[in-house]
Amino acid sequence: RMNSVHKATDGNCFAIIKGAFDYLLPFCTEYFAAGKNLPLDKRMRDQLIRLHGEMAGRALRVLAVIRKERCTPAEGEAERGFCFLGLIGFLDPPRDESTEAVRLCKSAGIRPVMVTGDHALTAGAIAEKLGIASGGRVITGTQLQQMTDRELKDAVKHCSVFARVSPEHKVRIVKAFQANGEVVAMTGDGINDAPALKNADIGCAMGKAGTDVAKSAADMILTADNFATIVEAVR
Repeated sequence: RMNSVHKATDGNCFAIIKGAFDYLLPFCTEYFAAGKNLPLDKRMRDQLIRLHGEMAGRALRVLAVIRKERCTPAEGEAERGFCFLGLIGFLDPPRDESTEAVRLCKSAGIRPVMVTGDHALTAGAIAEKLGIASGGRVITGTQLQQMTDRELKDAVKHCSVFARVSPEHKVRIVKAFQANGEVVAMTGDGINDAPALKNADIGCAMGKAGTDVAKSAADMILTADNFATIVEAVR
């Protein structure tokens, strides 16, 4: 999430948060409709959950936006008493060449795996479009947290999509594949990817979007930031 607290023209403060829907909904006691704040009852909560699911299922990345009026800066950081404003869905489509790159990987005996912070429905829909997984299982960070190392070792044999994961989860996923005797190449660009890049057999950082931390943790740097380039390099 990202919090921001602002001072209105009347001198009062108001807070705005944008972030993951399932994380922010519990902060809310009201929703905004017809120009006013209304009580957020169970019926409306269920309706919002359904709407979010429909958007995520269309492979949209979804942000929730919530607001708290007339609050002190400290109250603006508190995780309660907010009004739900709405959902923003935006399409971040895979590059055109990605689907063919995934197909070529599979034909060469390389198994592509998606590890993402996206919602499980979004991750599953994108993975299906790319051909990484077809109606298959998606393991979330919450589910992974409850697995033993042995259970995860078995799960990675069949699951190719992991969603809402943390940096620690990424390391566990890498180690689970390695425990099965697999050679693991890991791609990433952020600071949070650095531990997994370091633990992978081949850490591959993004050269354009990649942070310095990710680049220093990696074995190689991909100057084009394009998955298809990896396939061409393997060829």
